[in-house]
Amino acid sequence: MSRPLRALIDLSALRENYQRACALFPQSRAIAVLKANAYGHGALRCAKALEDIAPAFAVASIEEALALRAGGITQPIVLLEGFFEASELPEIARQGLWTALHSQWQVDALLEADLPAPVHAWLKFDSGMHRLGFSAAEFAANWRALAASGKVQDMHLITHFATADLDDHRYRDVQLEQIAALRGALQHEGHEVPCCLANSPATLTLQGAGNWHRPGLMLYGADPLEHGNTSSHALKPVMTLESELIAVRDVAAGEPVGYGGRFVAPRATRIGVVACGYGDGYDRHAREGTPLLVDGVRAPLAGRVSMDMMTVDVSHIETARIGSRVTLWGSADGGASLSVSEVASWCDTINYTLLTGVMPRVPRIFIS
Repeated sequence: MSRPLRALIDLSALRENYQRACALFPQSRAIAVLKANAYGHGALRCAKALEDIAPAFAVASIEEALALRAGGITQPIVLLEGFFEASELPEIARQGLWTALHSQWQVDALLEADLPAPVHAWLKFDSGMHRLGFSAAEFAANWRALAASGKVQDMHLITHFATADLDDHRYRDVQLEQIAALRGALQHEGHEVPCCLANSPATLTLQGAGNWHRPGLMLYGADPLEHGNTSSHALKPVMTLESELIAVRDVAAGEPVGYGGRFVAPRATRIGVVACGYGDGYDRHAREGTPLLVDGVRAPLAGRVSMDMMTVDVSHIETARIGSRVTLWGSADGGASLSVSEVASWCDTINYTLLTGVMPRVPRIFIS
């Protein structure tokens, strides 16, 4: 018998979430973001599930892109961080990858490179995130130089919103004004400036902007918004992380459970032991009372998460026994569910962290 922990990946939910992203921006094309192993869900299988409906994919690095190419994915793939060494450029051109350019050395390397074909360049404008990208003046100068070089084709402006996930959209609107001013100035010079603006939060709140948008976390059914809205609440979770109870034991009132004795039984307590721990990617910082579902019933974490196990108070669940199904997040028995966002809030982290942190030793089971 193998260890019971597994991540169930619902590919039909993935497709439905992608189609919802498309419907929110009907005048724009949606790039499916698959970086970080598709946010922990399995990049190649997710790409295969979307390849008949997604016109392009996006990843963080050439290594992630080449893994998709090796798996038979032929669509354009955007390198969201561009290249890390100039030596990557010939392979980028050969593979037909689309590369972001966010730093001057990248632009200079591209202008100096001997390439087998012009590359698709996505020039990054720092509209207010202040992480990567060019100021308006730098952007315009580089756009002109690249356009005249013969080294690029199909240039785009790409930028990133810093606060699109928040209820307060004032700073996002400031960024939109910066983008509009820059595009207007270049268009006045005769340059067409197609753009890719919206990530998942902006896709859910902006109601249309840009030639492309790039849904990421929302594809996997997790809510990226501060408080959610009608569209984000309609997303379908793609991953269910589930395991089983591997032991059930009775603990007397006043007895500690787990490392450091953080949990002390307030009464005679039934403790279930779950085959899942921080070695699998579950957050060790989960607070006392973090919810799990045991046989579809909510039950509180009781004690610190250890490397391979955690303990849960199942005193109120008469059916709890060795082999009972435990849902760490996702869909459970009887139609119950537990969102990864709620679990993340108990761990003082975000849903992105939990999903991308599920370790390779946890088998992904793909469900069509």
